[in-house]
Parts: sequence; structure tokens; C-alpha cells
Amino acid sequence: MAKADTIVAVFPGAFDPITSGHLDIIRRGSRLFDRLIVAVGRNPEKTELFTIAERVEMLRECCGDIDRVEVDSYDGLTAEYVRRVGARVILRGIRDNVDLRSELRSANTNLLVGDVETVLLMTSDQHALTSSTLIKQIVEIGGYDSARLCRLLPDNVVRRLEAKLRGGSRR
Repeated sequence: MAKADTIVAVFPGAFDPITSGHLDIIRRGSRLFDRLIVAVGRNPEKTELFTIAERVEMLRECCGDIDRVEVDSYDGLTAEYVRRVGARVILRGIRDNVDLRSELRSANTNLLVGDVETVLLMTSDQHALTSSTLIKQIVEIGGYDSARLCRLLPDNVVRRLEAKLRGGSRR
């Protein structure tokens, strides 16, 4: 449990896989809060490519050098997890007006149901159109340049994604 004057935030997501856009939000969020927990959850509306354990491992590799950041996983409602870890804030990234509409709905629900505030950060211009789903499709279809893909994903994630999708080990 956090001290009363410590502001703990949770950045929840599927992170399937983690993108450079996610890392941008994590880095920027780490400067806003005393502690930032990047929490890997399950999105029941999506079929996951990587297991939760794989996503946690990739995030730990990517976030190991960022101060005040921890990586965890959870099941169930995000608001319940946030309360359980003693956080007061949910951090979310916004790419466009579609994200904004969805995140406003979630933010209002989390405030009403869980008494948890949400802070929305706009993604940086270079990450505004990055989508994990689109990236997975590009890798699965092929015909891309790995060096260019590294503009969207950390190197370790590119290697794992290629191995998973191009190596035929998709679940």
C-alpha cells in the first residue's frame, strides 16, 4: 500500500504486443507520478497472440531503465486492481477521437464504480497511428522491412513477433 501523499498510477492494457507508442506513454507517465504500475490485463474482445507471461516479460525488458515503473499483471476489473494496489489514478494514452470517445466512457465508469480518476495523455505525433492489431497483421502477411518495423516496436518485440507469426508458432 502506498503512503497517503504518494501518487500511484496504473497504466493498464493488453500490450499485445507493446509498441513504441506504449513506451512513450510509460516514459512520460513515469515523470508525472511517484510510481507507475504498467498492468497487463486481458481484453475479452480480442484474441491474444502473446501469453500474459510473455507480455510481462517483454514489458520488463523494455521498462527496466525507466525510474518508478513496475510491471504487473491482473485479472478482472481494472478499477478493482487499481484499488487493490493502492493507486489513485488510471493512465491512458489517446491516439485520436475514436480513442477519446472510448476512453471517456471508461473513465466515467471507473470514476462512478471505482472512485478512480483517469489521466489521458495524447500520444506523440510519431505514434498517433500505431496500433498493435495493425502491426500484427503486417508481420503476419509479410513483405515489410524489419528496420522500418523497429520504428514502431522495440527491437526485442520485433524479434518475438516475427518468431511468433512468421515462425508458425501462433496459438
